[in-house]
Amino acid sequence: MLLALASIALCSCGGSSAPTYTLNGSGSPDGNLANTRFAGGPIDSSTVTKLGVAWHMPLTAKSLYGAYSSTPIVSNGVIYSQDLESNVQALDLQTGKVLWTKSYESADQGPNGLSVGGGRVYGATATSAFALNEKTGAQLWSVELVRNSAEGIDMAPGYHNGIAYIATVPGNNSKFYAPGGVGILWALEASTGRKLWHFDTAPENLWGHANVNSGGGVWYAPAFDEQGSIYFGTGNPAPFPGTAQYPWGSSRPGADLYTDSLVKLDAATGKLQWYYQLAPHDLYDHDLQDPPILMSAGGKPVVITAGKGGTVVSVEQGTGKLLWKRNVGQHNGHENDGLYAMRHEYSKLHMPETVEPGLLGGVIAPMATNGSTVFVPVVNLPVHYTSQTEDTEGPSSTGELVAIDAATGAVRWVQKLSSPAFGAATAVNDLVFLPIASGTLYAFNASTGEVAWQVQLPAGSNTGVAVSGDTLIAPAGLASAEGQTPELVAYRLGASGGGEASG
Repeated sequence: MLLALASIALCSCGGSSAPTYTLNGSGSPDGNLANTRFAGGPIDSSTVTKLGVAWHMPLTAKSLYGAYSSTPIVSNGVIYSQDLESNVQALDLQTGKVLWTKSYESADQGPNGLSVGGGRVYGATATSAFALNEKTGAQLWSVELVRNSAEGIDMAPGYHNGIAYIATVPGNNSKFYAPGGVGILWALEASTGRKLWHFDTAPENLWGHANVNSGGGVWYAPAFDEQGSIYFGTGNPAPFPGTAQYPWGSSRPGADLYTDSLVKLDAATGKLQWYYQLAPHDLYDHDLQDPPILMSAGGKPVVITAGKGGTVVSVEQGTGKLLWKRNVGQHNGHENDGLYAMRHEYSKLHMPETVEPGLLGGVIAPMATNGSTVFVPVVNLPVHYTSQTEDTEGPSSTGELVAIDAATGAVRWVQKLSSPAFGAATAVNDLVFLPIASGTLYAFNASTGEVAWQVQLPAGSNTGVAVSGDTLIAPAGLASAEGQTPELVAYRLGASGGGEASG
């Protein structure tokens, strides 16, 4: 999501030093093929207070979760941006001037977003994947991936070696987790959109009850290593916790593979290489959905990921073997409930019940790393279940940013936040940028967690910033309080103000 990175280091070597990148354009949704969300350049702790508004422009799309839920891509001086009605714009990085627009008016709930490569911009509507001409915005192809009314698309594609990767999820703006929704990852020929292979993140027969169950899906772009493999995290099974007829997920017996899992495939063929399932027989919507980070830590290649269960894990890249596991944020002791249900130990389960992390808690947004520390945005929001099918969230919600030693999983520091961290973390030199739902954008010292800079955005944010050279692009797409107006804001070193960008 820091799309200012041109050199790609896939971290297949030993050591744990921060990766080195040159700026200006990898085209990957999380900054590079390893999903590190790290950038260099002139913005650091000595210069961050010189950031000022260079330009801003209104965000007018309307969806369930605001106007905007993607991180813009910056490539060769152009910003590629997608709103929550799936519309795509190319903007001049320096001025914010609109270079072209491709309208779709296809609302989804996000996250969504774009990838750029091979002269094309890849994205999706609520139902179809597409490719646009990078220079003109003309549509080159579109392929419908959704098979029924229970499915949709909510992710930015991955792109590597002439293939675009995009998945469905079991839901859309009308309904989530309706029976029959299967999350399927598709590999598409980037030049034509031709389907090359697919991987079902939940079985097509939905564990024998397709008239009740749904599950799986991919929410963020995958990572890629130098050996030709692809890594991605998957969503949860449903219904959850269950139904009156099938309490505690009994309509989907067993572990419910490959939900709530980190999965590694051969990127060319889709052949399964290994999987690590964090929450077998999940009862509480605890996706392991974050974009996996590939890096070297403790002298070995590792994959670090997290999800809505509020647990960060590190596994070996080669085998998927667990190296460490760390809970972050507030937990109240329900991590093993899925195992109890899978083993029919129902006396250990209770209803009504309060569970934390809740449905929109834990680690929802992408993490970042500087090569030695992983920066984890956290949402503390409980859910109270009154029955197998009825729940209430809240009443209050806070956030945290947790810094974790990448080699050991030890917590280095925690910064408490007054508002949920629905936005992604972004590491820039010795800083970590994080927007929160109330609309405050922070820059924290990466070593200590101390606030180095902060600014109030024109609206709340549920996505991350993009960085290119001396410029930081901050989407504020969530009007979370009265008087807030969604906008895309460009901050630049030395800028002192800034007017609205012109079309």
